[in-house]
Amino acid sequence: MPLAATFVQPDRSSLARRWQALEAQSDASFFLRWTWIGAWLDSYPVTPELIAVTDERGEDVALALLGHAMMPRLLGRAATLSLNQSGDAAADRPYIEYNGLLAAKGREEEAAHAVLAAFARRRDWRALRLSGVVPGSPLVRLPARRRVRVDVSPVYQIDLDAVRAADGDYLSLLSANTRSQIRRATKDHGGRLPHVTVATLDEIEPWLADMAALNAGRHADNAWDDAAFRGFVATLAACGLATGEVELLRLQDAGGTVGLLLNFVQDGIAMNYQSAFAGPRSAKDKPGLLCHAAAVDHYAGRGLSRYSLLAGKDRYKQSLSTCEEQLEWWLIERFSPRLELEALLRRLLRRPAFA
Repeated sequence: MPLAATFVQPDRSSLARRWQALEAQSDASFFLRWTWIGAWLDSYPVTPELIAVTDERGEDVALALLGHAMMPRLLGRAATLSLNQSGDAAADRPYIEYNGLLAAKGREEEAAHAVLAAFARRRDWRALRLSGVVPGSPLVRLPARRRVRVDVSPVYQIDLDAVRAADGDYLSLLSANTRSQIRRATKDHGGRLPHVTVATLDEIEPWLADMAALNAGRHADNAWDDAAFRGFVATLAACGLATGEVELLRLQDAGGTVGLLLNFVQDGIAMNYQSAFAGPRSAKDKPGLLCHAAAVDHYAGRGLSRYSLLAGKDRYKQSLSTCEEQLEWWLIERFSPRLELEALLRRLLRRPAFA
């Protein structure tokens, strides 16, 4: 029998149990695991639907959350579904990556087929947002009037096997310019990379407070200024440190703290999610480069396979990387006279779909 996909309002008390039970059978990314999903639900006033794909015995084969919002468009608002997001910019600030279905190993394709059929039967939406999906995601194949790839981002990474093959000399794998910047910067730090200390559960609160303080005033749109985001990160850290899925690193030397990194760790891959750096000590100091280089040494020494800087087009990420992947952001649209007119106007005005 084919799989069946249904949309229901989840029972919050049993959702964690169902999600974690399926997670144990899945190869899904950290961003689809309960540590991330549960922290998001606990930190924001969101009430997404649950997509449940079940087999003939009623057992879960795939799960996902679905936000439903009237999102602003060029010619007014449109009913929009968002996979594992809410559709509200504030609540979606945690910025999901490697998005998709939490699916049982080996059943991802048939689960996606069931979900696409269920989406096609719904009549209450005009657009579907798929944020941070891997290229070739089967969810993009949803029959639709229009599929627009609104963004594509590199995921810059460091191959830690290559670092170990170079006898731990990570800098030898980088460009001459980046290598020179890091070596010059170490002169302000005793001639070596900062020392790495991993937080305990008791250190989460003060260390995150330090991260917020170091990030204050650094960005025009600073996530750390938002109390809900700070609460999300604290919940994520508390849950993830207990299971080993999250690590909070303090990088310091004789002169004090150089920076802090909040990383995810899964299947031999460390992923840098948040960072905070002290101010440079001289014109040639590069605290961010030094902290990431120290993290590379830390994880290479522990036998991990990769250190990912996650999605982002920042120049420093490219400079530090030795390999990369890509993630994509898609907007799937149904036929609607208003969206057809909007599409025409966008072509005439040369406006992207997300503007």
